[in-house]
Amino acid sequence: MMPYRVLIADDHPHARQAIMEILEDDSCFTVVGQAKNGREAIQRCEELLPDILLIDIQMPIMDGLEATKIIKEKNPFIKVIILSVSDHVGDLFTAIQYGAQGYLLKNMDPDDWLQYLHSIVDGTSEGTRDIAGKLLYQFRERDIQNTPAINSLTPREREILQLISEGRTNKQIAEALFIAENTVKNHVKHLLEKLNLNNRVQLASYAVKYISN
Repeated sequence: MMPYRVLIADDHPHARQAIMEILEDDSCFTVVGQAKNGREAIQRCEELLPDILLIDIQMPIMDGLEATKIIKEKNPFIKVIILSVSDHVGDLFTAIQYGAQGYLLKNMDPDDWLQYLHSIVDGTSEGTRDIAGKLLYQFRERDIQNTPAINSLTPREREILQLISEGRTNKQIAEALFIAENTVKNHVKHLLEKLNLNNRVQLASYAVKYISN
């Protein structure tokens, strides 16, 4: 069987090289081209018609999400996998909405990358379920079971959490509560410390579970 043809789009050359090294360990994949931004990724997809596009979210000129939307409209057969260092759950849902087949975090183990890519191209579900669990582990409530009881939070902290669960930014929360944006940032920092959570995604998960009606 011919190897799957892969295009890598990332604005950092070291990142592209690292991805190439991961794929070189598997004869099922061959890298046919590279791109430094979303616009170039669109052009290269038109020229090379790869089987798979691995594309970073944060790139200059045009980001990976917008490029994905355009590429999938023009060439729906290309399987698009979003790459990111971000654990922002909104990016995951936007990527899927735009037609991406998957979403990989750059800090995941190379073996997990290859397993996930195989599950995408082979259409198997076992590998997909396994990696989906690893992704959700990082996206959602990793340490929520160990967080303090909800009654340890102040009324203001509950308000902040409620708005975070609604997807509000710090600026939007500040406007809604008539407080300074820096005050919101401080509240978020204290909430992370108090609840023993690592990031805003985990805060949102906590809020959905314990705060939202």
